[in-house]
Amino acid sequence: MPKEYRTIQEVAGPLMLVKDVEGVTYDELAEIELWNGEKRRCKVLEINEGNALVQLFEDSTGINLSNSKVRFLGRSMELGVSEDMLGRVFDGLGRPIDGGPDILPDARNDINGLPMNPAARAYPEEFIQTGVSAIDGLNTLVRGQKLPIFSGSGLPHANLAAQIARQAKVRGTNDPFVVVFAALGITFEESNFFVQSFKETGAIDRTVMFVNLANDPAIERIATPRMALTAAEYLAFQKDMHVLVILTDITNYADSLREVSAARKEVPGRRGYPGYMYTDLASIYERAGRQKGKTGSITMIPILSMPEDDKTHPIPDLTGYITEGQIILSRELYRKNIAPPIDVLPSLSRLKDKGIGEGKTRDDHASTMNQLFSAYARGKDAKELMVVLGEAALTEIDKLYAKFADEFETSYVSQGYLASREIEETLDLGWKLLSILPRSELRRIPDRFLDKYYGKV
Repeated sequence: MPKEYRTIQEVAGPLMLVKDVEGVTYDELAEIELWNGEKRRCKVLEINEGNALVQLFEDSTGINLSNSKVRFLGRSMELGVSEDMLGRVFDGLGRPIDGGPDILPDARNDINGLPMNPAARAYPEEFIQTGVSAIDGLNTLVRGQKLPIFSGSGLPHANLAAQIARQAKVRGTNDPFVVVFAALGITFEESNFFVQSFKETGAIDRTVMFVNLANDPAIERIATPRMALTAAEYLAFQKDMHVLVILTDITNYADSLREVSAARKEVPGRRGYPGYMYTDLASIYERAGRQKGKTGSITMIPILSMPEDDKTHPIPDLTGYITEGQIILSRELYRKNIAPPIDVLPSLSRLKDKGIGEGKTRDDHASTMNQLFSAYARGKDAKELMVVLGEAALTEIDKLYAKFADEFETSYVSQGYLASREIEETLDLGWKLLSILPRSELRRIPDRFLDKYYGKV
């Protein structure tokens, strides 16, 4: 039976100080029982000479220092995992909120996971088809990769996330592919959008959802991505499934980290975020990947809305260091009704070269991708020149590039949130656009591909 303490010294916001404790360890779970029998969960943040600083998962109202007692449970936070989690919706602490029964767990796993030995990691190299041309054709997602989406306030990242979750599949295999979806600090409307979107398409049957709403406690938000990744690790490495983890919105998570850090009176770093935010984000992102000898894998798409659309803000900045590229959404394209408004030029998938080519997508993929990037960049330059100097100042070839840029945005990037394109369809569409330009301009594509595809698709 856990020992009870009636030595609560102080309560400040979400923090509580318990004096004269014995054998208590960092990150241990505890339970506070109020005078009326109500119980609330908390965890140990710090131990200092027999004093424990404890953080509450719920709010601290109603705690009477003299009549409340604290029990330390001798274990860190755990999630009961089972294949029955598929098709279910949980709150940020892993409790069912869809009206269904509790899960009968096969195991109870620590939510902090086990660090993956770097030597045991397998290199990501299998193409994942998301059905979104701007990703599949130009910034390819590979199984085991961490590829964040950098968005802005009010941009439709939720629609893109739901589209990828519904459509993503590993080509050339019948292995089960499941989605673990964690919503962090979002509104009820957004949460409802995701649940309904998955239900309408039947994708809910292969989805595990963890929903932490904006009015839920900050400390719960810090646990939610770890809950989701614990479920993902179980499905991937014990049940041999391909798992796609989508975390939205990482900005809300980082803000909760800052809130808790401020409550603990820690020395702030950039923009008030704690100095350990890099390490903390890495402890989430680095749980993605593949392991040698295991067929399952975890591919991760974290989504974050950049405050003031600023790529140099600490959250996107640190995320960019840890992950393998980024998909950037553009407000300018959004205003032009391009859906999804993916800005392909600053977007990057660092592992794309490993997941494309013969046997994975198609032999012409790499060279057409480079040519499309080049032509679109030149087309955008031509359009900017046209704004300054007028159309008359452009050469005939520059006018063709400007036309190419417009066509590229409206037919290649813009496809709506319901269309799922096979990779062949995306590549053929690329050839169709390149045929706007004279063959002599396509210098990045070998002649053998030009002979085979140029003007024939």
